[in-house]
Amino acid sequence: MSILWAIGIGFIAGVIAKFIMPGDNEPAGFILTTILGIVGAFVATYLGQALGWYRPGEGAGLIGAVVGAVIVLFVYGFVVGRQRRAI
Repeated sequence: MSILWAIGIGFIAGVIAKFIMPGDNEPAGFILTTILGIVGAFVATYLGQALGWYRPGEGAGLIGAVVGAVIVLFVYGFVVGRQRRAI
């Protein structure tokens, strides 16, 4: 059941992150949006545990997942933007 929650929260976090940080070169589609949110939750959990905000074994919530997804979108846009300029 926790996998279903991760997918659901990941999708919601990915959609919110796309609304916060729109752009032309962002990943699109249901699956990529869900993956974006799930990766964002992992990023937020890792950063939160490194900074002492979360205990070991404790995960980030929806707000943390959205913040992590925005960070992932920013890095993705930076990398893709550099590749387009190089071509």
